[in-house]
Amino acid sequence: MSSRARLWSIYGEAWGWPPATMTSEQDRGDLQRHADEIETHESFNFALFDGNETELIGCVYIDPTDKPGADADISWWVRDEYVGSEVEAALNAFVPTWIATGWPLTAPRYVGRDLSWAEWIAIPSE
Repeated sequence: MSSRARLWSIYGEAWGWPPATMTSEQDRGDLQRHADEIETHESFNFALFDGNETELIGCVYIDPTDKPGADADISWWVRDEYVGSEVEAALNAFVPTWIATGWPLTAPRYVGRDLSWAEWIAIPSE
């Protein structure tokens, strides 16, 4: 996992992801868990691929929250080689617009954007 160190700096404290020893099999299991959550409408995870769908570029997460102040917690990332790129800029512009126009949310919270991950972690669960 080429972007593990940066992703751990973003999600590690909050989710413990991605673990340092994550194998391909464990990654597939994690993806299956996401698929199961999507199937039951518990949360949503969208992968961003290149035009040929052969390269994962990043992911978008839309999760219900048990923390006050929002009806969903939303975050996204791109692989290290796309940080600061036009692709990342396009994703940063796209996600809030997509959520506002395509999702029935009234108070989405963009974790890592509207507030830091440390601030999000500090919000007590309801």
